[in-house]
Amino acid sequence: MGLIVQKFGGTSVADAERVMNVARIVTDTYKQGNKVIVVVSAQGDTTDDLIEKAKEINPSASKRELDMLMTAGEQISISLLAMAIQKLGYPVISLLGWQAGFVTSSVYGSARIRRIETDRLQSELDQNKIIVVAGFQGLNKYDDMTTLGRGGSDTSAVAIAAALHADRCQIFTDVEGVYTADPRKVENAVKLNEITYDEMLELATLGAQVLNNRSVEMAKKYNVKLEVLSSLVRKPGTIVKEKVKMEKMLISGVAKDTHVARISLLGLPDEPGVAFQAFSRLASKNINVDIILQSIGRDGTKDISFTVAEDCSAEAEEIMNEFVASVGGKGVALDNDVAKVSIVGAGMETHAGVAAKMFEALYGAHINIRMISTSEIKISVLINEEDADKAVSAIHAMFIG
Repeated sequence: MGLIVQKFGGTSVADAERVMNVARIVTDTYKQGNKVIVVVSAQGDTTDDLIEKAKEINPSASKRELDMLMTAGEQISISLLAMAIQKLGYPVISLLGWQAGFVTSSVYGSARIRRIETDRLQSELDQNKIIVVAGFQGLNKYDDMTTLGRGGSDTSAVAIAAALHADRCQIFTDVEGVYTADPRKVENAVKLNEITYDEMLELATLGAQVLNNRSVEMAKKYNVKLEVLSSLVRKPGTIVKEKVKMEKMLISGVAKDTHVARISLLGLPDEPGVAFQAFSRLASKNINVDIILQSIGRDGTKDISFTVAEDCSAEAEEIMNEFVASVGGKGVALDNDVAKVSIVGAGMETHAGVAAKMFEALYGAHINIRMISTSEIKISVLINEEDADKAVSAIHAMFIG
């Protein structure tokens, strides 16, 4: 019938029972006459466990050696799943990322996919085999193993679907699709039947953990039809595509990200080029900046505050301390006890008063807003981390009920 790429995360293959469950899902798809490629993550908390093992040996280990270690988790998953599929009586082969043709950049820990050499994949498909591919990994020009960063298995699956022009790429998770909020935290969260690439990309970037943002970006670029669905319950999921048939909802979702930090540069000279100098230093170290707020200049000085990912906040603080000292500023303040809460929806483009409604919800929950950022289809606020769950619930209740 077609070519289906399926991706299963770590929780879906966490133990023997779940591995067999995945094997049945895969073989059921194969029995329907489809060619099937399966992309698998490491089991359960394997990646976190490997990171802890590395820290025990050498907390300052090189990123190259960390990548060599990290890729081991997926090798275990693909071989076990292939064995399970064999047990059910179907032809199957497992392939590591480099065997599947993944050629990446050489940035260890967060490599980018340069291309997929599809000869091996096509050959195995021509032999009517189910192919089980290790997600999250590839090979660089030095023949070193590389990893694609957290959530990289989603990107691996979408890349294969794009390279082979698959009919659909299914991302299996532990929830039944994309919801208006995390259904494990918000009681009245609603599952969406479909959502646009742009909305899904914003939600993924803003902290919704159902899909990796790089995978959504790639799916949009190559027009890969995505479906997010549960590996535990056999139900239709959420389709992610360019346009949706339904009337645009005012908002499609509420997301939170507690892995952020705010950095404030205090007492900077109020003169041209200061912001450029600060952010160019961060850019040179591949540190992404999100919400930015600059105060009105007074007495020849100004303050600039911005947010970064928490895991690079210490490096960013060090870089900014050097910068502020070089321009005669007063200092740098780092705050890790913050969270970013966002609403996303294409319907916001044509409706007035969305921001006021969001701020009303936060006011009703006695939550103080520290920074604000907006675009055509999203509004983000920075608040105290301890208020994050309360904020998501209050905003969701205001917009969705």
